Amino acid sequence: MSLRTALLALLLAGCAFAPMAPAPPAQHTPYLQLLGVAELPTGSVYGGAAVGGLSGISYSPERDEYLLISDDRGNDGPARVYTARLAIAAQGISAPQFTGVFHPRHASGQPFAPWWRPQEGMDRPDAEAVRWLPGGDTYVWSSEGDFSRGVGPLVRVNRLDGDFVRELPLPASFAPQKGERGPRSNGTIEGLALSPDGRTLWLAMELPLKQDGPAATPQDAGAPVRLTALDLTSAAPLRQIAYQSDRVPLLRRLPGPQINGVSEILMEDEQHLLVLERSYSAGAGFGARLYRIDTRSGSDTLALDALTPGNHRTAPKQLIADLASLGFTPDNIEGMSWGPRLADGGCTLVFVADNNFNPAETTQFIAARYLEPPDGSGRCPGKAP
Repeated sequence: MSLRTALLALLLAGCAFAPMAPAPPAQHTPYLQLLGVAELPTGSVYGGAAVGGLSGISYSPERDEYLLISDDRGNDGPARVYTARLAIAAQGISAPQFTGVFHPRHASGQPFAPWWRPQEGMDRPDAEAVRWLPGGDTYVWSSEGDFSRGVGPLVRVNRLDGDFVRELPLPASFAPQKGERGPRSNGTIEGLALSPDGRTLWLAMELPLKQDGPAATPQDAGAPVRLTALDLTSAAPLRQIAYQSDRVPLLRRLPGPQINGVSEILMEDEQHLLVLERSYSAGAGFGARLYRIDTRSGSDTLALDALTPGNHRTAPKQLIADLASLGFTPDNIEGMSWGPRLADGGCTLVFVADNNFNPAETTQFIAARYLEPPDGSGRCPGKAP
């Protein structure tokens, strides 16, 4: 979710919002170990446009390069993805070394039009997630949609040179609807995860569908969000599970948003999924927690028009880490990827924070060692999906 407009609330004076604070999280030994944090100053320029809004990251072992996608909707430059290298070791992480900037094109073959020059039949993409496809020359990416023009979330495949390959048809429930049904604007497909064999693509909604119930507040976790598996070749839905996000962990201190939702997902193996929850409360800041689920658990919700108490089982989740407990202050963390193995064979996870093109925020690159959870089944994949 883009928070640029919402963050303007930080400029307003105000008082604390609510008298009751959420209960503090239980003490937990994280299964992540911080390796280091590298920051990219807001205002940095590469390829003729500001580097910012980095909402997705994906590592290609074949290329030994990361793919980064910006959620810029044509305000600071054209739709774009970057390739970059990051040096990661037990001693830390380096600042990114950008190696290229590329511009995905619309199905018409034309570049996406900027916000100030709308083009008939073309949406303004709100890119949120990206995954390299096997081979390292094509990628799949999601847009949260352009609700003002009646366009819902989209999942597309493009070649690195920008050529449009295909658009994946999505379940009808993902389309914008009038009234209290359908997805929430700016709360749709925030995360993508590719299975290690490259055949299954998981889509993560950031917020609940309207008919499923309310979004989270500091007092209540709200309704579950839906995670949907598609066959990448046919785009046929394979399975859908309900995932229960946490309550908003912090009370807002200024007028403005208070949210918690799913910002990214990542496959560990064919069955296990890592789920990143990102929170924000105006004046109180950001938070991020990483969980692990078994996609075979919970009930299949594909046929359910609405999630109601008693008609489904959510997937149980295991806390991997509250990222704030690792020894740094997380910013707006939206992207997550496996990285290369460490010299000792250890697994690495890499996160990126979206600065919303806001001078008050920072683009962060965070590297962490992924430790095996106590059930003995946790491991990083042989390949980095």
